[in-house]
Amino acid sequence: MSSLSQVMTDAINEQINNELFASYSYMAMSAYCEHQQFTGCAHWMRMQSQEEYAHAMRLYDFLIARGARVHLASISEPQADFESVPAVFKIAYAQEQGVTGQIERLYELAFQEKAFAALVELEWFIKEQVEEEKTARDIVHKFSLVDGDPASLLDLDRELGSRSGGDDPTAGE
Repeated sequence: MSSLSQVMTDAINEQINNELFASYSYMAMSAYCEHQQFTGCAHWMRMQSQEEYAHAMRLYDFLIARGARVHLASISEPQADFESVPAVFKIAYAQEQGVTGQIERLYELAFQEKAFAALVELEWFIKEQVEEEKTARDIVHKFSLVDGDPASLLDLDRELGSRSGGDDPTAGE
């Protein structure tokens, strides 16, 4: 028997789906960047996809630990064509802002439902979203600074390609 209400369980299941969609969306962005031969940007997006998948699994594991049922829903097809590589990062930033709103609504629901264990778990996600938004905003800003300069774009692509994927984003929690 679950220690979470059905309303809370359903909402966390929905967020699992949201995180999986975000992962899928970043994978589509990675494929676009790869096609445009921005392999560093593609690598960054692939690492971001893996991080979003890890977020979904963190919520999945939380439901399991609370004795709740996990129900996986269909994942919508993500956007696959973009105006440009800088536009991809603008969309990624907007996506992170959307996820922040989802997490905040989930936190509010957990508070209303007095789901204290969920509140503690979701605090990690709130902190994570501050970092996610800042990172995406900073990259969008860097693209605006280089403003199409080929040498600067190559440098930025190289910088984004240096992102390490070896760290487990949920480690240490």
